[in-house]
Amino acid sequence: MRNLKDLLYKVSLELVIGPTDIDVEQVQFDSRAIRKGDVFIALKGTAVDGHQFIEKAVASGAVAVLLEDLPDYQAEHVTYIQVDNAHKALALIGANYYDNPSKDLKLVGVTGTNGKTTTTSLLYQLFKKLGFKTGLISTVEILIDGKVIPTKHTTPDPVTINSHLAAMRDAGVDYCFMEVSSHGIDQQRITGLHFVGGMFTNLTHDHLDYHNTFAEYRDVKKRFFDMLPSDAFALTNRDDKNGEFMLQNTKARKLGYALKTYTDYRAQIIENQFGGLQLKVNNQELWTKMIGEFNAYNVLAIYGCAIELGLESTEVLEAISQLDGVSGRFQYFTTAAQHITAIVDYAHTPDALKNVLETINAIRTRNEKLITVVGCGGDRDKSKRPVMANIAASLSDLIIFTSDNPRTENPDAILKDMEAGVEAIDFKKTLTVTDRKNAIKTAVQMAQQNDIILIAGKGHETYQEINGVRSDFNDRLIVADLLKQFNK
Repeated sequence: MRNLKDLLYKVSLELVIGPTDIDVEQVQFDSRAIRKGDVFIALKGTAVDGHQFIEKAVASGAVAVLLEDLPDYQAEHVTYIQVDNAHKALALIGANYYDNPSKDLKLVGVTGTNGKTTTTSLLYQLFKKLGFKTGLISTVEILIDGKVIPTKHTTPDPVTINSHLAAMRDAGVDYCFMEVSSHGIDQQRITGLHFVGGMFTNLTHDHLDYHNTFAEYRDVKKRFFDMLPSDAFALTNRDDKNGEFMLQNTKARKLGYALKTYTDYRAQIIENQFGGLQLKVNNQELWTKMIGEFNAYNVLAIYGCAIELGLESTEVLEAISQLDGVSGRFQYFTTAAQHITAIVDYAHTPDALKNVLETINAIRTRNEKLITVVGCGGDRDKSKRPVMANIAASLSDLIIFTSDNPRTENPDAILKDMEAGVEAIDFKKTLTVTDRKNAIKTAVQMAQQNDIILIAGKGHETYQEINGVRSDFNDRLIVADLLKQFNK
């Protein structure tokens, strides 16, 4: 139970009808979850307007309602609080409800198009290995010093975020690493959080179904760095043309990492093979189990972050060399008999797919075929479908287009969008198999000795969503089982 007046600390109020010196039970923005004594936050969403459910919330026992548009009728014994931005107010109230837990640990946010999950997950592994109690808020999972909490969103709602941070604080967590999505920034989910550091990985084509233009997408990302305090650090990829842009108005300490640009944290790739990467990081050599140039950036980012958080260089590099990769990120399986390699990767944007394929092509001998299985999600940015298909076709020997998560779209219509991006010269090496399991099976059946199969798009996911229904589906388990035939 909390006092409503305390919950409204730092919230910009336009009008208050009724008392604020009252106790409330829970903070809810879903009217279906309202119980007696709760406060209801009416949010204007992209699909549903919470203002439509104010009467229902009051009937269910809400003692206070925070809203943007005051209703014509106000119930007696209910406090109405009008604000300009209910999303921002919810974030501040969520932080206040849990006594601002982000101030009691060191919270680092990571944003960018690709690499957020890998970077945050590797930071979690690194700090755990170095003996710290550590938390993680990522696409794959939420971890509280080893305890796993499933998650469905890159950046959860602000009440949930603060509840996890409070649990971390209560568990004695020292550091928390958090993915920060453009949706989360735009919808004020991270407002009110105290970050000691922010990191930018890269910016490429994605989420243009939500953001109207690439410039808008870029500007939303920048807002994260604009909000960082002066005692925080801002670490950006200076090889990305948007890296410097992110730092323009930040009060935080400005730092960079790069492979190709002179900056604070630099690395040189000495060797890149399926066994791992050998790097020179700020003139110190490092071997890591991870593969590819994109992972060299990820390694450099976590090294820079660790140093900025006060850790010792040699100790950090030694720990990085022992880190495993992240589930569903360039995760590979090799058969003992035919030496067929299957790689499962989350690559679901044009740039990520290009990076993975270029990494494979840089390592392979060219005496084998590269077979790529790839699809695109439904109800998402349609403009990237032909682009991804073109990249797959130009950088692979054989391509199988298939379903990803069609959601409410017709899978065949998605595949038609993809096929439109294939150049005439590449059509002869493409195949379309709508059913994803059959597509993976087809790729394995087509593979011969030493061939490489890339299964892109779903990575760590353990489901496939079709017409609103999520069914069990795991690329890694499916391909691992299919490859067993070569070991008999």
